[in-house]
Amino acid sequence: MRLFLVQHAQAASKQADPERPLTQEGRRDIQKVAAFIKPLNLSVGYLWHSGKKRAAQTADALAEVVEVRTETTARDGLAPNDDVTVIKNEIEAAQHDIMLVGHLPFLSKLASLLLTGSESANTVAFKNSGIVCLDRCDENQWHLNWMIIPELLI
Repeated sequence: MRLFLVQHAQAASKQADPERPLTQEGRRDIQKVAAFIKPLNLSVGYLWHSGKKRAAQTADALAEVVEVRTETTARDGLAPNDDVTVIKNEIEAAQHDIMLVGHLPFLSKLASLLLTGSESANTVAFKNSGIVCLDRCDENQWHLNWMIIPELLI
């Protein structure tokens, strides 16, 4: 099973727009990442996002190039400061690949918990519009497969 952890693209500040939609740069970056992963023909059972506008817009951009066998949907429990153990248990019970679009520190804690058993290990340096691919190699044992960030793409 693969888990794709995506930090939402760059968003407007709260002062500029309280809903925090993607900035022009954020839209450009997530489109660049989407174009890069399109040839991979990724397919996931679920594409979940937090429901915040910036995460939903990022998920929508990725859904254009990733086959989502169910639907792209907002999920409770993916907010920046939510408890990662709840979603960890659900991910580990899943039989399909999952793409999750969320926020820091949630994504960092979840990746650390899966990779090391400690959510405070700070194992992955997430970037806006970046995708981190984790593979479950054995029962509840995960490893980092690859990571792409917009700064690496031309």
